[in-house]
This record gives sequence, C-alpha cells and structure tokens, in this order.
Amino acid sequence: MAKSRAVHLSGTKLVVVFAGLSLGLMMAAAGLYHWVFLKGAREGWPIIGTLVKLVVKDEFEQRDRFMRENLDAMARRLGEMQAKLVQLEALGERVSGLAGVNPAEIKTTPGRGGALVSGRSLTMEELQATLLDLDQLSSQNTDLLTVMESRLFDQKIKNMMVPTQQPVQAGHVGSSFGWRIDPFSGRSALHTGLDFQADPGTPILAAAGGVVVEQDVHPAYGNMVEIDHGNNLVTRYAHASKVWVKKGDLVKRGQKIADVGTTGRSTGPHLHFEVMVQGVPQDPQKFLAAGRDLPVVASAKALKATAHR
Repeated sequence: MAKSRAVHLSGTKLVVVFAGLSLGLMMAAAGLYHWVFLKGAREGWPIIGTLVKLVVKDEFEQRDRFMRENLDAMARRLGEMQAKLVQLEALGERVSGLAGVNPAEIKTTPGRGGALVSGRSLTMEELQATLLDLDQLSSQNTDLLTVMESRLFDQKIKNMMVPTQQPVQAGHVGSSFGWRIDPFSGRSALHTGLDFQADPGTPILAAAGGVVVEQDVHPAYGNMVEIDHGNNLVTRYAHASKVWVKKGDLVKRGQKIADVGTTGRSTGPHLHFEVMVQGVPQDPQKFLAAGRDLPVVASAKALKATAHR
C-alpha cells in the first residue's frame, strides 16, 4: 500500500537519459560481440568459426572482385593502346617511305642503361596515370605523323610534276642552252634547250608526270612531243625516230615516250630537250640539277628524331 511517486523529466533530461541508455546498450553489445567472438575463436566454437570464415571469405571476394574490375579496365585500355600503336607503326612506315628513311632504322630500340636504384612498387592509381600519359603521347605522335605524311606527300607530288628526271639515261650533253653558232647557218643563234647525244633508238623518258598536249611532226623539231606539267610548265622532246604516246595521254615521271632519232633539222641522232615556263624557254640544266639534290635528307633526319622522341 506504498504511495506512488511521480517523476517529472524535462525535455533536456529526457534526451540525456535516452542518450546514456543508448550508449550503454551499444557498449554492452560491442563488448558481448568481442567476448563471444574472441572466446569462440580461442575455444574453437563451431558456430563462431563458421561466422569468422564467412566474414573472411566475403572480404576476399570483395577484394578479388575489385582487382578483377581494375584488371579488366586496364586490359581494355591496353587493347586500345595496342591498336593505336599498330596504326602508329603503319603510319610511320608510310611517312618514312615518303621521306626516304629505312623503316628498320626507326624500329631499332634506342640504347638505355645505368645503375639500378630500386624504388617502391607502383600503385594502381600511378599505373593508370602512366597508361593515360602513354595513350595521350601516342595520340599526339599519330597526329604529328599524319600532318608530316600529308606535307611529304604534297611535296612528293609537286616534285614529280617538276621536270627533274634525266630524259636520256645513256646520253651526254652535246650542246648547252644559250647562244651558239648555228650548225646550218654558221651564225649566232639562241639554242633553246639541251642536246643529249645518244644512239638511235635510245629510250626518251618523260622528265616529269603530266599530260601530252602535242604530238606532231614539226619541220624543225621532227617527231616532237610536248608534255604539260601544270603551272604553265611544259617540256618538249624533239628529233625522235619513233613516238610511243599520243595527244591526251597521261604519262608518269620516267615513262618511255619516244626513241632517239635524227628527224627534222638535225645533223645526227640526239634528243633536243626544252623546258618552257609560260611559253618562255628556260635552261633545262637548272631543273635537272635541282633533281640531283632534293631536300629529302633533312626531312628524313627530322622524322627519325621525332620517331625516337
């Protein structure tokens, strides 16, 4: 029959009491958890051992899954880099061919060495950063070689359209460009080309690629061929014994277009070779001399240095 007592708690006291009880329960639960697991692990309780194995197995599975995901990502990145390197190698071979460099010289592994100073192993983040740098470097080199290929190809096309090819391989110059004593009149006259002395039937080659714009029999030039190389540049081949091309034909640099003869105003078998710019005769020797020393060596050295970088 004791009397009941009423305890009045304010909001603040109630929160403090609740927090204390919660903290006490958490500490008790944690202590009980560690006591049970430690005691069970020491004494070999079957249930505790099974739980420990499950926890350890789950941790290893998570770690293996993380490693597999990273390895798969790196494998994909390596596959992409391998494709880029194959593309870069093919592009390098094409560019080296245009620049006159032996591709085997570029593929040679540069010499490296030095004392070994061991360091720590790379982390996964550092390895991924290194792969990213290599990927960016290969992309930059691909862009660079693409630009170089375009410029070298353009330069090669331009060189092929300039008459720098010797029109007669087995002949020698008998009369140069300029003023001379005419062999028929005995007076001073302008010789508008080069005379290549050669045996009858010697092949006459196109000095550059172009289109045949004239193939006719001329009173002075005899069997004559004219080739337009673009940019108002025309070459003329005269005194041929036989012509192998006709007007409108597209010819390549070094292609056989006629045979040496002595037709027209000629004292003997030879090729009269002219180069005209906008219809004005030029000294062919300047063009032929330029063809003997084209600026390929400098481009080749620059390409080789870029490839090694």
